[in-house]
Amino acid sequence: MVALTLITPHSSLQSKLYPPQIASYSNSVTENTTCTISLKSSRRRTRFTIQSAATKPAKSPAEEEWKIKRELLLEKKVRSVDVKEALRLQQENNFVILDVRPEAEFKEAHPPGAINVQIYRLIKEWTAWDIARRVAFAFFGIFAGTEENPEFLQSVESKLDKTSKIIVACSSGGTMKPTQNLPEGQQSRSLIAAYLLVLNGYKNVFHLEGGLYQWFKEDLPIESEE
Repeated sequence: MVALTLITPHSSLQSKLYPPQIASYSNSVTENTTCTISLKSSRRRTRFTIQSAATKPAKSPAEEEWKIKRELLLEKKVRSVDVKEALRLQQENNFVILDVRPEAEFKEAHPPGAINVQIYRLIKEWTAWDIARRVAFAFFGIFAGTEENPEFLQSVESKLDKTSKIIVACSSGGTMKPTQNLPEGQQSRSLIAAYLLVLNGYKNVFHLEGGLYQWFKEDLPIESEE
């Protein structure tokens, strides 16, 4: 993407410009270069140089952090599977589906046999900092603000050992596949959870592509606790 940032005439412009009749123009615009346009009228010839600048924004801290996480996931060969393969692995190869959604969503509907450990939880405490965060969420109409679950790994370790075969699932799934608009893929709760697991020694971690949204959409087996 290129932004045209500065136009500099090569001859002084009089207070009254004569309407030009364009006979020809030449341009060559690339990032961090210039473009020269020549306008020719019956009375004069004026050349403009347009300086261009790259406008691709720098990555945000969150994007840089996700890039590091994605690189580790790829290094550890965390594999993404679609919902039908996940069901097969669960039924035939003793894989466990680790649902990292909030507990309320899990209770509403989840794959049979799935284990729930929420990676984010409702804000619990009432310190000044927690109250400020509640107010910030409320400003955007969110009255059930969440925070990172500091007990996530501890809870997982109480239910699954480091050799367990795990498929991590959340609502949307996210992806590690690059696209034109998302060269680093799209992070999600399940990918962040998978990152934490492999970072802490879990060896057989898979990721549910398409998330549980796709699982429900394809009418795969579900159960409820309500």
